[in-house]
Amino acid sequence: MIRLALLRHGHTDWNRQGRIQGASDIPLDDEARAGLAALRLPNDWATAELWSSPLKRATETAELVTRRAPRRAPELVEMNWGDWEGQRGLDLLATPGSGFRHIEDWGWDYHAPGGETPRDLWTRLKPWLARLDRDALAVCHIGVMRVLLARAHGWDFAGPAPFKIKRNRLYVLRLEGETLTPEGDPIRLIPLEGAA
Repeated sequence: MIRLALLRHGHTDWNRQGRIQGASDIPLDDEARAGLAALRLPNDWATAELWSSPLKRATETAELVTRRAPRRAPELVEMNWGDWEGQRGLDLLATPGSGFRHIEDWGWDYHAPGGETPRDLWTRLKPWLARLDRDALAVCHIGVMRVLLARAHGWDFAGPAPFKIKRNRLYVLRLEGETLTPEGDPIRLIPLEGAA
């Protein structure tokens, strides 16, 4: 049995503007960098194998929180949002006929025009999960986390999610083959001594 901790990257300008980032390589903003530099991992995760999406916002989050370089896995890139990348979800919701809808109404096969479905993302993640051979920490994206947590909780992207993804927290899963099981409550990152 392997434990896998998931950590969402810090804020970017696009996050703060409500823009869909998907696979676009948007860096952290200065406020996020300062906040992450003042945090560290809990002791029992400090020596876990460190993985990251190759997108800047994830690798930089990994480096700031752990003070070491992560292994980069293309499988951990955010779900591709196709034609909707760079647009605001609220604007798409307000546009008749856009096809954009809330996550509670997705199902596993929902996708943006030219984008990936949650099922596509799960298919992409499975080979990476199969390579893990010890406890690991993956710094990634909300879409990746949603798919992995949905599998762990048995949620089908229908109705309210049984979890809420917050920043600066580790979401721990037990991994046995392709079976994921949630383990406990999310664990907060720890402020560095002397950090404001």
